[in-house]
Amino acid sequence: MTSLRTGTVAARGAVRAAPPRGRAQRGRAQRWTAAAFLAPLIVYLLLFYAYPLYRNIELSVHDYTPRAFIQGNPEFTGLENYLKILSDDAFLSALRNTALFTLGSIAAQYAIGLALAVFFHRNFRLSAALRAMFLVPWLLPLIVSASTWSWMLNSENGIVNAALRAFGIGQINWLTSPDTSLLAVTIANIWLGVPFNLVILYAGLQNIPADLYEAAGLDGAGAWQRFRHITFPLLRPVSMITLLLGLIYTLKVVDIIWIMTRGGPADASTTLAIWSYREAFGTGQPDFSPAAAVGNLLILIAFAAGLAHVRLQKETA
Repeated sequence: MTSLRTGTVAARGAVRAAPPRGRAQRGRAQRWTAAAFLAPLIVYLLLFYAYPLYRNIELSVHDYTPRAFIQGNPEFTGLENYLKILSDDAFLSALRNTALFTLGSIAAQYAIGLALAVFFHRNFRLSAALRAMFLVPWLLPLIVSASTWSWMLNSENGIVNAALRAFGIGQINWLTSPDTSLLAVTIANIWLGVPFNLVILYAGLQNIPADLYEAAGLDGAGAWQRFRHITFPLLRPVSMITLLLGLIYTLKVVDIIWIMTRGGPADASTTLAIWSYREAFGTGQPDFSPAAAVGNLLILIAFAAGLAHVRLQKETA
């Protein structure tokens, strides 16, 4: 009798422990729903990120000529294209120009964008209208912006040289001199990138509680002290992602430099992105494989910057 009762209790416990069929079906339905929502993202990543990256790597380890593209029989060369570009005399020059152009652009864009964000954070009467005006460079097509800067920096009849002559400064060959061409395209790129930094940093400032500034003011902190001890530290996460995005964007800038100087004169404004584009499309004799190898180097640099950002985020968390 006792054993019968024990068996009955055990059976009831097993029934209670077993999940109801309806709950299992709901769990499967939720998993299928989650998969359905994830499917478009996965397809997008595969089509527009994974496949292009695979094709770029394939291009760089084969000898793809126009004939090989048509016939579909490129010769496998391994790392030969990478060794070719690393041993090229133009590599160190392009790498130096890339570093100067990128670091100069993102440093100036961030500094100017932060100053403007702090200025507009005071919300005076014309704040919204002026912020909208600062977004104009961001809204213009890049070909329009680059063409405008080419005209402004023209040696003979550009408005910049005309303004400098009014102050007694002689003609500067902004776009045709090896000494100033990289500076000219950097200035144009800074002008284009300031609105992005302004928008992101201004949004970050909106999330800082006003109570902190009020408490600091009651303690006698001045404007600089409030900026140094409140604004800048609390903006650090936003600043880091702004600088990372600026770095990734600036590394791949082609249109501004190509329209203004085509990487010249004498490769003085040739960056790695310009070198890659010129090898593939700019000479009339396409050399796709070295161009893909240069592009992969840029991807590695951007990937390393992303890893550094993640590590800094973990250390500061």
